[in-house]
This record gives sequence, structure tokens and C-alpha cells, in this order.
Amino acid sequence: MTLQTTIVVSAPTAPILANMTKTSSPFCSSKALTALSQLLLAPGPAEVQISPTPAELHLGITEINREQFDEMLALAQSHHVVMRGLDVFLQIMRHAGDDCRAEWAATALAAEAARIENAISFLQRICGAFRAEGYDVTVIKSLDHWPDLGSDLDLYTNAASTNVLQLMKLNFEAQLAPRSWGDRLARKWNFVIPGLPEAVEIHMGRLGQTGEQVGIAASLATRSRLAVVGNRTFRVPAAEDRVMISVLQRMYRHFYFRLCDIVDTATLSESGTIDYEHLRFSSKIAGIWKGVASYLAIVSDYVGHYRGRGLDIPPFVRSAARFGGDELHFSRGFLRIPIMPQSAKLYGSQLTTLLLNRELKNSVRLSLLPCLATAAAVGQKITGSDKGIW
Repeated sequence: MTLQTTIVVSAPTAPILANMTKTSSPFCSSKALTALSQLLLAPGPAEVQISPTPAELHLGITEINREQFDEMLALAQSHHVVMRGLDVFLQIMRHAGDDCRAEWAATALAAEAARIENAISFLQRICGAFRAEGYDVTVIKSLDHWPDLGSDLDLYTNAASTNVLQLMKLNFEAQLAPRSWGDRLARKWNFVIPGLPEAVEIHMGRLGQTGEQVGIAASLATRSRLAVVGNRTFRVPAAEDRVMISVLQRMYRHFYFRLCDIVDTATLSESGTIDYEHLRFSSKIAGIWKGVASYLAIVSDYVGHYRGRGLDIPPFVRSAARFGGDELHFSRGFLRIPIMPQSAKLYGSQLTTLLLNRELKNSVRLSLLPCLATAAAVGQKITGSDKGIW
């Protein structure tokens, strides 16, 4: 089965997109991932119009059965794109007069909206408690997906850990979750709060898998801005910091992308708020410029596959990229990038920069990453879990 949105395309991009619809599994992806990508990355209004007609819709998405829909929903949940992906699906089904499939989407959207509302209300209260104590707090990663939300709530603060632990316990009866070796190196704490299914992850004073990034962390709060999310206001990182945090997570830690990373970064790029010169300057100091450029190249290539054009990024970004979307492949539920040799070289470049900058303590932290990763891999193979390590 090929799932697709029906697209009316202007002449310049029609041949490209026509060829793409013939490829059911780009990047070695599953049909569910391809369907979600088509729903999420339909070309913008300047080139196309999503205008399904009954004759066209029968070619794909209107024939989806319940099992296939549930598979797509599960993938959307793990990729943090339920609200954005299923909203397009719902519009298509309503246009087609398909009440049954429209109800599937509406039910899933209502459940996800309720989850998000509960989480956001807690997030507002947590941020308010920090401000009441005079502590800085910035919401990182979680709100990048709006109107979707991730599976936990991520915050950054420069406040002392003892103060944060006391605040969370007194105000929210929070319990501290067990900390892994990686958590301790990264200086992050996870809290479990009654009534909130999502964990609250708070980074304190450092960023990066081993807490090696103090430069990016030091300026995060001062460069942050206010953002309106629904009817609430939160402090979030500047656009360049958002990109660098995403890069640290995807290119230097997990080595895989979610669809939300693709969509979030594309939306941020199209907003025109990224200062690419500043991004290059800051990420070079941090030793991750090659990773930043490669991350943006991957996003641009993936978007380009579905839209017929990639991101409007400066040439110096593309020239600095060490690899792009051609290295991306779908495996075990995510879009993965190769660790050897591509990601390993990025790690080496980051470590070299820290050493040249004479950041010896941070270099030692980062040098522990291969040992940590090896221990996590062994633990995963023996016990089926890397909990307590990674």
C-alpha cells in the first residue's frame, strides 16, 4: 500500500514530486514513516495546494485500515508529530467524506491534546516556581515541537542543584529518579511528579552528553527569549541555541533523527530567525560546527526529497557538512545516521577543539564518552537495557 497526500503542483516542481511518489520507502523507511513524512512535509502554499479529490485519494491514504492507522499513530507518537501529522490526515478524511477514518484521527488527536494540556500546565507551574525563587529557567527541546510535545519536559537552569532539588520537592512533591552515569556526567536530574506522566529533566550548568559544553550553557539564559505557546508564555532558547542543542542530542548522543527534528528545524529555518553567521561562530568555539552543518544538510536533504527543494541555507553550511541525507536510513523505528566513521569523526573533531582551547576538564569529560557508550552497548546486549549507564 502506498500512502500519500494528493498534491496539486506548479510546473517547476511537478516532475520531481511525481517521481518521489513512486518511491514507497525513501531512506529505507517503512510505509508508515513515508506516509507521515508526506503528511508533514507537503510543499508550502507558494508552490502547492493540498486539495484532495475523490478520484485521487483512492490511490493511497483513504484505503488505510485500522491496523495500518494504529501503526502510523504509534510511529507518530514516538516521533512527536501526532498533532501535526494527524491534523492533516483528519482534514483529508473530512474532505473525502470518510467519517470513519476521520473519527480515528479525531479520537487520537483529542487524547494527545489532553496529555499535552496536562503536561503544559505542570510546565507553567514549574517555571513559575523557579521565577518566584529568582532562579533562571529555560525550556529546552520540549516546546520545539509545538503544537506537539515530547515524552518528557526538559529544562535548563544555572541554579545550584541543592536549590533545585529543594524547590521540586517542596513545590511538587517530586521524587528524584535514579541517575545513570551519563546523567551524572551531564549534570542532569530527572524528577517524577504526582499527576504528571512525563518525567521532568533538568540540566544544570552544563550541556552535552558528558556535560562538556559549558560555553553554550553559559550564554543560554541571557540569549533566551519569550515565546507564546497556546495561551501561555515560556522562556525558550534563541534559534541558534535551539539548533546546537538539537545537534548535541542527535549527532553526538543518540545518532538518530525523529521526524519532529526534521519538521522543527525546517520550520525554524523557514521562519528566518537563524543567524547562520552567529551559529557558525558559536558552534566552532564549541567544536561542533561540522556536526551542525551535517545536521542541517541531513534535514535539508530529507525535506528536499518530499518537497522538491531543501532548506534555504547558506553555501558555507553545505560546504562544511561532512555528510548529508544520503547516509540516513530507517532502522528500529528511527532515522539513523552511521556511527562509524561519520559520527566518530565528528566526536574526534569536538574533542580536538576542546583540547586546543585548553578546556582540559571538559576534554576529560568528553573522553569518557566512548567508554560510556561501550558500557551501555554491553549492558544492552546482556540485560536488554542500558539503564543506569546511558
